[in-house]
Amino acid sequence: MQIAVKERGTRRIVEHLGSAHTEAELAALVQAGREKIQAGQGVLDLAGLAPQSASAVASAVVESKRCALLWDVLTGAYEALGLGEATGGDQAFKQMVLARLIEPTSKEQVPVVLGELGVDAVTARSLFRCLARCTSNDYRSRIQGACLSHVITGGDLSLCLYDVTTLYFETDNEDGLRKVGYSKERRVDPQVIVGLLVDRAGFPLRIGCWEGNRAETSTLIPMIEGFRKNAGIEHLVIVADAGMLSAANLEALDQAGMGFIVGSRMAKAPVDLAAHFRWHGDALVDGQVIDTITPRHGATSGERDQSVRDEPVWDPQSHPGSWRAIWAYSARRFARDNKTLTAQENRARAVVAGDKRPKATRFVTVRKGDQVLDDKALARAKRLAGLKGYVSNIPASIMQAGEVIDSYHELWHVEQSFRMSKHDLRARPVFHHTRDAIEAHLTVVMAALAVARHLQNATGMSIKRLVRELRPLQEVTISVNGHQITAQPQITQTAQQILNNLNAAGH
Repeated sequence: MQIAVKERGTRRIVEHLGSAHTEAELAALVQAGREKIQAGQGVLDLAGLAPQSASAVASAVVESKRCALLWDVLTGAYEALGLGEATGGDQAFKQMVLARLIEPTSKEQVPVVLGELGVDAVTARSLFRCLARCTSNDYRSRIQGACLSHVITGGDLSLCLYDVTTLYFETDNEDGLRKVGYSKERRVDPQVIVGLLVDRAGFPLRIGCWEGNRAETSTLIPMIEGFRKNAGIEHLVIVADAGMLSAANLEALDQAGMGFIVGSRMAKAPVDLAAHFRWHGDALVDGQVIDTITPRHGATSGERDQSVRDEPVWDPQSHPGSWRAIWAYSARRFARDNKTLTAQENRARAVVAGDKRPKATRFVTVRKGDQVLDDKALARAKRLAGLKGYVSNIPASIMQAGEVIDSYHELWHVEQSFRMSKHDLRARPVFHHTRDAIEAHLTVVMAALAVARHLQNATGMSIKRLVRELRPLQEVTISVNGHQITAQPQITQTAQQILNNLNAAGH
């Protein structure tokens, strides 16, 4: 049975509906075809003008529709990661996790979302009871163990990425966990700080939660030490952005025998590059890399001899007061930085001229009670446009500068995971009030991130697109004169590629 259209004397097949072997099956396919053709358009009732081709057509009823393929793919990934075993086969937890991948919504709406997929969903009350069970049975530790086992089996633990974000709550009241603090979203609501540790492919390994007014730098060491203890790993390279760059953090990582690669602050550049500018000038070319040293504490360590033309090769014994510093110049970054600096300069000049309100503005300073343009700061910023710095304790003999830079740039994986958790997964638990409920919610988020990352790595497709491709493929059950017929969807080329990739990955 096919749906076809005739255009200029040529018949074109629009859709293949299936094959019928009995009169009942034929009637069901005819009914299904008519529903597809008539969908979205008005149809005149001409039943009295022509006899029915089969009396069974009138009694054909669609009993159910089920997105079996999508659900099977999601549950297959969930079980392949060992999450079902880690949670003791908790169906409520599983449904919460997978529902977040399909359609982010509140827990009360999870049964509705799953019901639309044709999945027998647990009640909303069961989901909330599951949150308490998640905490009392320590699902978090067991899920983190399953994720670790997955990465050890087929991944790489030599390098891990760490970043933090803030999640706010729509309430005016603070408590022991939810505190008003520095917000990446510039909000004044009570918030919590969430830290996420992932492998170099973005697969989650550990998630943590702290008070909202806690310094982000203070979350790094507890997270890493906890992971090392559970994983039994001695040496590890940690990659983090400049927000984690505190002298105490770097010293602690180094003393623990761990390597680190963190972003450097631009304020360090004039000191780090003083000798280079003295000998070579400040004209840089696209792709140029300067491998030098930077003081561990203060403005200078005294270990960079300005009278020597060549940059020193960092060594922990030869430079105990310094870290390795790598500065890279990019023409693309220069264009972006220059555009930003021009906008900031124009704003600063407008503030000085009185054309704009005098609020905190870069390159504006006060001299003798008057606001004036800070020419020196502006010239210094323009001189450093296009540069990006990295600080590490890994010698060049172990990791070349290019590899250090490439490793740092893999931080986008963890940043993408945070975007997933805030948008695709809607991690923001605005209506949870107790610490246990918030922690349980983040455990659900971590499990969902693990499934999403696993599927993305296996198929090369984002979870959002995967759901969009598979959700329309529905298994339809039709009742014709008391007989049930199940019609399978026609697998699209994209869906088949998804299945092929999953099979190749061992699903």
